Amino acid sequence: MEPKASRPYMPGYGTLGPTEGAGLLPWSWAKERLSRSHDYWAATRRPDGRPHVMPVRGVWHDSAVWFSSSGRSTKTRNIAADPRCAISTDNAQEPVVLEGEAELVTDPETLAVVLDRINEKYGTDFGPETLDPSVNACFRVAPSRVFGLAEEDFTGSPTRWTFGASP
Repeated sequence: MEPKASRPYMPGYGTLGPTEGAGLLPWSWAKERLSRSHDYWAATRRPDGRPHVMPVRGVWHDSAVWFSSSGRSTKTRNIAADPRCAISTDNAQEPVVLEGEAELVTDPETLAVVLDRINEKYGTDFGPETLDPSVNACFRVAPSRVFGLAEEDFTGSPTRWTFGASP
């Protein structure tokens, strides 16, 4: 399902208003950047409300960002308390920021597919113990809302994609 694209309202930034201009970025632009991002930044919320942002290695697969973390990490504990999170790509000139809820994945067949994608992307040869749920947590973050912009067209490119619910 293709998401709904709209222009976010960003007064004071010199960007076009929500009904001005044409050139919204296509969803394929965002998916391509999510796919090629070498790393991602994962933002979670601590139980006391403080933010926690950390770089993670991961993959764009099956319409979601997948990443793993130690089962005892701050990220994992934060997600267990509140699965809402944001994931961003590593390119500040063409950023894509995905908001969604992290889902803990433990199915061995699914984890094997994700591990294959990770090994292919990073040129690694990690074995199944890498995503062993008794040690590490593997998360799938499907988008509920995504934001992107292209530096070369800062005033006209900001685009928000929404999935299902309205923005």
